[in-house]
Amino acid sequence: MTSTSGRAVRFGGSAPPLVGVEMWQRVNTAAEELYSRLLQAFDEEKKGIYKDPFIYEADVQVQLISKGRPNPLKSILNENDTVFIAEKVPLEKEETSHIEELQSEETAISDFSTGESVGLLALPVGRARQLIGLYAMAHNPNMTHLKITRPVTALPPLWVRCDGSDPESTCWLGAELIVENGSTTGVVLHGVSCTADKNYSVNLENLKSSHKKRHHLTTVTARGFAQYELFQSTALDDTVAPSQTMITLDISWSPVDEILQTPPLSSAATLNIKVESGEPRGPLTHLHRELKFLLVLADGLRTGVTEWPEPLEVKSAVELVQGFLNDLNKLDGFGDSTKKDTETVKHDAAAIDRSLECFTVRGDLDFAEQLWCKMSSSVVSYQDVVKCLTLVIQSLQRGDIQPWLHSGSNSLLSKLIHQSYHGAMGAVSLGGTISVQMLLEIGLDKLKKDYISFFIGQELASLNHLEYFTSPSVDIQEQVYRVQKLHHILEILVSFMLFIKPQHELLFSLTQSCIKYYKQNPLDEQHIFQLPVRPTTIKNLYQSEKPQKWRVEINSGQKKVKTVWQLSDSPPVDHLNFHKPAQIKKIKR
Repeated sequence: MTSTSGRAVRFGGSAPPLVGVEMWQRVNTAAEELYSRLLQAFDEEKKGIYKDPFIYEADVQVQLISKGRPNPLKSILNENDTVFIAEKVPLEKEETSHIEELQSEETAISDFSTGESVGLLALPVGRARQLIGLYAMAHNPNMTHLKITRPVTALPPLWVRCDGSDPESTCWLGAELIVENGSTTGVVLHGVSCTADKNYSVNLENLKSSHKKRHHLTTVTARGFAQYELFQSTALDDTVAPSQTMITLDISWSPVDEILQTPPLSSAATLNIKVESGEPRGPLTHLHRELKFLLVLADGLRTGVTEWPEPLEVKSAVELVQGFLNDLNKLDGFGDSTKKDTETVKHDAAAIDRSLECFTVRGDLDFAEQLWCKMSSSVVSYQDVVKCLTLVIQSLQRGDIQPWLHSGSNSLLSKLIHQSYHGAMGAVSLGGTISVQMLLEIGLDKLKKDYISFFIGQELASLNHLEYFTSPSVDIQEQVYRVQKLHHILEILVSFMLFIKPQHELLFSLTQSCIKYYKQNPLDEQHIFQLPVRPTTIKNLYQSEKPQKWRVEINSGQKKVKTVWQLSDSPPVDHLNFHKPAQIKKIKR
């Protein structure tokens, strides 16, 4: 369980009296130094300069987490804004043991079974309170004696990892400024406590009463939030890392009737979809491998260095292509050969979900596309490429084959084939990068047709929608990059179809959202696509399931003051160990 509370403190008055002038001087200096270091990091980030965490007073490291980057607070507060994260400077085990022996008495969480310190990045709660106090003090406009340039720049919130050593098991403390009309008028102090107790129970009315009492309120409102994990990829074995593919459902509603309430159908719901290409058990494995081979060729042209992948075929590339040409030479037409090759491709994809196979494996591969399939699964060297294409060109020059092609291709091989129809082929040189360029072009044409076939066949996009991704008007490296984007969109849609089985309207909306995003942004497989949905259309996916996260937020209309109680099936913080029994241990000198 995670409990988060916040209280707003308005700045006012002058510096409070402290015991001793010397202590007051030290506090002033500490506040000035902390503010200076935070301001420097903030200014550098605005200029696009990203640095490692800086060290403050030897024991604390501080890092600025900018918006859009992984944020350790997201699982607790569902926020992803720019924040400062303060934590203990990580130490090697030997250093840690030595320092612990020298430390004055302090409290730390220790693992019962090993006695080792848990959460080396967490600071004692007392130290965390000092940092929060210095941050608030530096921003107080009434602290005019501080050597800080006025007006004081309002910095992002400061959050400090805590070791849970206090009675409340505090795991985070935070401070967030209140800015009104460009001036800092106060600070919201956040506290997050976390416990691991399967038998713990709480009453919604008790939470409301506690919030009222803490903030001196008469009325409060409650808003619920639940997250359901609809799909999460798992590792095939211990040697292969799990895919990052996941589909979750976020639902929010108000009012809340009880703890762990099932979200009503009137709630607001959003699907979150993140898909990593190349899921080894997915129906697009064959296409993804072709795409990877395409990228190998493109990188080879760009850098001059080619790292050839392991072949899928037992036979060599030259044997496969020679056999392919021999089969064509024996045929009067091309229909039987097309059928044979398509059946081979489908056999290779036998594990593909049958409902999707017809969408991702075309049955109308032309000569160049079949040649690509043969070579992309067997080529292991530059010499292979040259030898295979030499065999093809020699067969064309002798008139042994007259293969058919789809219309619209401008590749070099297509032009040579069209010339062969009229017996007008001249001498062809495959030296240098020409052979790799030729293979890259036919692969690019083939994959573009694969993707167009899916999107048009499923009525998810028009040719006009896909023009950006399939246009030959940009250079070949950019074409490959855009096709890579299009493949990721296809991976997202196929995963969505497999695990959500959505109505066409929802699938169409997701398609258009992905297309719009990738027309404006670079390839990013970590991006989470969000799709608003009506709970009535997906109620069968969550109403009988338990949420992975359930939260209630209690507030009184003041946005900055709220109490959050959250229940999750996994540790919401990564710096404390909740898997083994823990005890409070005193460490003495």
